[in-house]
Amino acid sequence: MNPAPPTADATFSRILEMPTWLITRAYAYSHRLLAEGFGAAGVRGYHFRLLAALEEFGPASQADLGRRTSIDRSDVVAALNELAARGLIQRSPDPDDRRRNVITIMPAGTKQLRALAPILDGVQDQLLAPLSAAERTQLVGLLTRLLEHDAQP
Repeated sequence: MNPAPPTADATFSRILEMPTWLITRAYAYSHRLLAEGFGAAGVRGYHFRLLAALEEFGPASQADLGRRTSIDRSDVVAALNELAARGLIQRSPDPDDRRRNVITIMPAGTKQLRALAPILDGVQDQLLAPLSAAERTQLVGLLTRLLEHDAQP
């Protein structure tokens, strides 16, 4: 008897052993979970990243926020426009350079971050559900090492 032909969405075995493929697939899954969680809260990942950076580091220029959050300059402007329209951030002229704006998180922005915390916790739990607490810690450590290695000159 001949084996059944593979399904159209079957992944060939060689690629299943490649860390790059596995990381890409894990990214797609995690990105979908985040998008669904943020979408249910009426925000986007960019909003969270910008608010979190402002809360942790304080007021910053748009350019600094873009670098700190790894968001493209044009996307930073659009996301900040959305956050400003919702009263979550405030733009003010930089006293040292009138061509620049300084962005500050507002109390409503801090409140929004607090509301997102359980959503993010839920996404992390859903993503890492098959792993034990020790495996989760190990995975975070290994991913951190990969990224730190990439950041080295």
